[in-house]
Amino acid sequence: MAETLRRVLNWGSAAGPGEENTAEAEPPLLLLGGPGSGKTALLFAAALEAAGEGRGPILFLTRRPLQSLPRGTRAALEPLRLQKIRFQYPPSTRELLRLLCSAHETRGPAPSLLLLDGLEEYLAEDPGSQEVAYLAALLLDTAAHFSHRVGSGRGCGLIVALQTQEEGDSGTALQLALLQRYFPAQCWLQPDAPGPGQHCLRACLEPGGLGPRAEWRVTFRPDGEMTVTPWPTQAGDTSLNKGSSSRGQP
Repeated sequence: MAETLRRVLNWGSAAGPGEENTAEAEPPLLLLGGPGSGKTALLFAAALEAAGEGRGPILFLTRRPLQSLPRGTRAALEPLRLQKIRFQYPPSTRELLRLLCSAHETRGPAPSLLLLDGLEEYLAEDPGSQEVAYLAALLLDTAAHFSHRVGSGRGCGLIVALQTQEEGDSGTALQLALLQRYFPAQCWLQPDAPGPGQHCLRACLEPGGLGPRAEWRVTFRPDGEMTVTPWPTQAGDTSLNKGSSSRGQP
């Protein structure tokens, strides 16, 4: 689902070569960042983007209802897109597993995009490697089931948001390394120097071998408005590459 997120960060610009609606061919994506890094806002923006593609509904899973709808995309002004997003709130890992296992029993149009926010909260209940692997595999299996129902060439995409922890937490590092086996595409959100009254981030998209790496500056104003611009020094900037080779992250 890297191309869906790429379109969000490019403000929904026209798709270029290889950027058509080919969710079936795209690997699942892991959206990574620290607390308050805008993961939920980008996840919601991806839901709005996908809702405007004229395909099936969007299934958005999160532990609790959003306090407010993130702002900052032109799609947010279109209520018809909001109507295509189905929110469900499994309050525990057990309920999340039950929901995913019963996906084959759901009726109606199959989702074209499956989103999960706050994966770390579910993993905190069952942090063992086997439990992490089982949940990741079940998410992929559920997306594959929806893809089969949607039909050939119009599969169901999968994006999962995970809050990263401070370096030195071996348990979290092990979880992340395990999840990266299941989610070859990743988007990292890292703090950037903010302007007056702003919260700025550097977004680095690694599409899992299906396209070029790209970076953007994401800025949140005090009222929650989100603006995105290309990272000014993409060419020749290797700072994130160095981090990726040493810690498994940009």
